[in-house]
Amino acid sequence: SHIMSHEYVRMTDTERDQIDQDAQVFMRTCADAIHQLRTEAHKGVQSAQVKEHRTAVLDFIEDYLKRVCKLYSEQRAIRVKRVIDKKRL
Repeated sequence: SHIMSHEYVRMTDTERDQIDQDAQVFMRTCADAIHQLRTEAHKGVQSAQVKEHRTAVLDFIEDYLKRVCKLYSEQRAIRVKRVIDKKRL
């Protein structure tokens, strides 16, 4: 019922485009940060267990980012399809 209230305002295409742009920048920044962490993770570390742990954590974070990016891409594809379908009509 809250969604249907008079306060509900749809997002504009400009707002959606800005969110898309911000999301892409954020995902790229995260990927770059993971890469940088990966290059720094083993500097000065002697323990194989610590190296293995850090690698596993970074692999997990990288995999999570990839899944988020995939979900974002799927959602964006749905939006683009809807825009194309509207233009066809």
